Amino acid sequence: MSRSGGAAQSSAPLRELTQRKVDAIGGSAESASTDDLPDAPIVSTQLTAGQRALLEAELIRRQAELDRQLADHQGGLTRVEHARELLAQDSDDVSHREAEREMDMELSDRDIAELGAVSAALLRLKQGHYGVCSDCGEAIAFDRLKVEPWALRCIGCEGRRELAARG
Repeated sequence: MSRSGGAAQSSAPLRELTQRKVDAIGGSAESASTDDLPDAPIVSTQLTAGQRALLEAELIRRQAELDRQLADHQGGLTRVEHARELLAQDSDDVSHREAEREMDMELSDRDIAELGAVSAALLRLKQGHYGVCSDCGEAIAFDRLKVEPWALRCIGCEGRRELAARG
C-alpha cells in the first residue's frame, strides 16, 4: 500500500531529510538494517491478510503523524537551524534556555528514531520479512504487533534484550 496524492509529494523531502538525520545520529540503524535478512521472503504464519492490512494501515498512519509532528515542531527548519533559533531567543535565564533546548532536541530525536523504525517496518512488510523476530526467527504475535507494529522482536527476545541492557 502506498501513500498517494499531495501528502506523499509534500512529505517526500521531509522523509529524505529525516532519513539523513536518522543516519547522522545513528538512531535506528539497527531497525533500518535488512542486510542480515534471508534472501527469500519470510511470511509470518500467524498473520492473516486482514491482519497484515490492518498493521500496514497503522504503520502508514503513524508515519504520517510523525512526519506532521516533525514538520510542525521544527517549523520547516533543519535540526541545527531549529536548535540555533531556540538558543538565539532572548532569555534572562540562560541555563533554563539550554535545558529547554536539550529537551526539545531529545523529543525530536525520539520522533526521528520512531519514524526510522516505522519506515523500516514498512520496508520489511513490502519485502515479505514483516512479523518475524530478528533474533530467533519465530513469528511475532499479532497482539504484540497491534501494540507496536514496528516491533523487531517477539516478546521473549525483547524481554531478554531489555534485561541484558539493564545488567
